[in-house]
Amino acid sequence: MTGPNGIDPAWLPDEALRGIGSRRVLIEGDGPLVDTLRAEVADAQRKFGASHGDGDVAFRLDDDADTGPEGFTLTRSGGCTTVTAAAPAGLLYGFFHVVRLGAAAFDDAPEQTHRPALSRRMLNHWDNIDVHPVMGQVERGYAGGSLFWDDGRAREDLDRVRTYARLLAACGINAVCVNNVNVHATEARLLGDRISEVAAIAGKLREYGIRTHLSVSFAAPVVLGGLDTADPLDKGVRDWWRSAADRVYAHIPDFGGFVVKADSEGQPGPFAYGRSHADGANLIADALAPHGGTVHWRAFVYNHTQDWRDRTTDRARAAYDHFAELDGQFRDNAVLQVKHGPMDFQVREPVSPVIGALARTRVAVEFQATQEYTGQQRHVCALAPMWSEVLGFRPEGEDGATVGRLAGGGGLVAVSNAGTDHYWTGHPLAQFNLYAFGRLAWQPDADPEQLLDEWIELTFTPDRTADPERLRSGLRAVLRDSWATYEKYTAPLGVGFMVQPGHHYGPGVDGYEYSPWGTYHFADRDGIGVDRSRATGTGYAAQYAKPWSQTYETPENCPDELLLFFHHVPYGHVLHSGRTVIQHIYDTHFEGVEEAGAAQEVWASLADLVAPARHARVAELYEEQLRSAREWRDHVNSYFLRKSGIPDEGGRHIH
Repeated sequence: MTGPNGIDPAWLPDEALRGIGSRRVLIEGDGPLVDTLRAEVADAQRKFGASHGDGDVAFRLDDDADTGPEGFTLTRSGGCTTVTAAAPAGLLYGFFHVVRLGAAAFDDAPEQTHRPALSRRMLNHWDNIDVHPVMGQVERGYAGGSLFWDDGRAREDLDRVRTYARLLAACGINAVCVNNVNVHATEARLLGDRISEVAAIAGKLREYGIRTHLSVSFAAPVVLGGLDTADPLDKGVRDWWRSAADRVYAHIPDFGGFVVKADSEGQPGPFAYGRSHADGANLIADALAPHGGTVHWRAFVYNHTQDWRDRTTDRARAAYDHFAELDGQFRDNAVLQVKHGPMDFQVREPVSPVIGALARTRVAVEFQATQEYTGQQRHVCALAPMWSEVLGFRPEGEDGATVGRLAGGGGLVAVSNAGTDHYWTGHPLAQFNLYAFGRLAWQPDADPEQLLDEWIELTFTPDRTADPERLRSGLRAVLRDSWATYEKYTAPLGVGFMVQPGHHYGPGVDGYEYSPWGTYHFADRDGIGVDRSRATGTGYAAQYAKPWSQTYETPENCPDELLLFFHHVPYGHVLHSGRTVIQHIYDTHFEGVEEAGAAQEVWASLADLVAPARHARVAELYEEQLRSAREWRDHVNSYFLRKSGIPDEGGRHIH
């Protein structure tokens, strides 16, 4: 099935709108988002033949409704399904909720009110205006070119951006940063004489209630303004940022704010002037405050030129060491954007201790939908279960708040996985990661399996196929446990990385072992893992509050899946599972390949139930996934057999 502009319709195929399009619909209210709703309903009715008038569905604005700015109430009585909201955004989200429910939206049910748990649900695009000589058009992007930028400027035809905004609104996303956090020379000018290009993009996103954000360089006063300093305490610098913000809002009145990566991986920042990151964030927050804007200040700050011989330096410690002492020093409109783990979006990491350490600071939690370290959208790896684990984690123990609740002040952010590919995400099944992120940002405690079923019903509309239950069960089988499968055939027990340097695809067990990036596993003839205990290691485990500091401190208490992240242990160390570390490595890598092969066979069996082009794309990618999984298995198992000298108990062939 093909959607608008000949693009895959993802989770909004025409069939998903049959329930609305085949009924009479009444819409009461005014405003641009209500106009968007009217256009959606009119298009669905053209396709499914309903007539206008008072009848089966009603969308009503009610200033007195207790729904908040984006919430809505759904009722069913007298043969009419009614969505009521206090604001137009709520009506639009209510519309997509009715679409999501399908036929169930028209069954008798108790009144329900839905409000987003997080007010900001944001995507960061790592899109470059110019094609970067190493990273390309989209840094860490695996789905074609940029949706926004082409040939050094904003795209002239932005209809696809509007279609993208529609998909995002349908899963609950309400903010998009349109350029790379690594701001190069051309991207820096978006804050200056090229702001009109950003305004054009914002105009399309606005039609679906999505606010535009912009990544900016901390050095912009020097790069763009001709000043000789970017010192955050310099009056001229402060005046320059205020003028820059005024100019942006003159072009984009509903502009969301700036995203800043500073003092990180070569990006300029306040350290150059002896200032703190609170000084830097507050400089920009003050410039945005009169306009109601927000600065998202990334906490991804670490030494990326460390000496690999020095075991006292620990990249995992860096964010906490830099930011915990600054708690309470940030402005109210400054949000500290913290990666969900302390390293870099690995397939398994502990939850960052920074998230629980900033009680007086607004924190946004950052995920990575683009699969940089989880198969780069060539492998099936549904990330919703991992994200759900993170959001449900309680940094202060079972009586404390979850990460999902702690993110309420700043929101949830993900690095986007979408591009110009026909299927938006390169791998058609990677669409689920984008959909699930939006739904979890709306409801952090949502069940990942329920979200998977939602996505399946919308995207594949299995009730219209010849064998709906076979299709549903097949799709669940290939996606539900795919994260666990990927983890099995890649880096074991939380140790992380082991990837090819630079592009980060495929196995490279020692790829970063002697590099300055701080991503080590310290494997030797006796054992493997990083000692991050307080007693004998880097002390990282002590950054957590109790009980986690105690849980992670010793190998005996540490969960198996994180053992090598926190401890250096002998190959013969017995896990809680009863297996030794070395046997776990062997077993899981064989199991992972077997599971990937089984998933490939399940997908092949669905050929008669899935559109031929979509099925062929996924089938081709499964060939690559299985090839890569075998490479991972053989590289990792062979490496550790040679290191340890301990044979596989199962007698399987290891090279």
